[in-house]
Amino acid sequence: PATATGSSDLVAYRVVQEALTNALNYDHGGRTSVRVSHGESAITVRVDSDGSGTGSASAGGSGRGLAGLRERVGVLGGEFSADRGPDGAFVVRARIPAGNGS
Repeated sequence: PATATGSSDLVAYRVVQEALTNALNYDHGGRTSVRVSHGESAITVRVDSDGSGTGSASAGGSGRGLAGLRERVGVLGGEFSADRGPDGAFVVRARIPAGNGS
């Protein structure tokens, strides 16, 4: 159904948005890449920073961003992970079913 696809697209957008916010906050000035692939059955998102930036630009916020995304992706039957490496790099990955409903 169109709503499922719309929900999937919106959740993918939110994953990218939150991951970029985290990259700015925790690897400010570091190199960050965003990869989004919209296939027939799933949308995959990967956002990673390389750890070369400074520690924090402005670590404001509720601290619930990633947990909220994990819940949103999970409700749609997807997979979500967010990991921080020892070098300060941060990687967010999500696989969200496209919800084509056919």
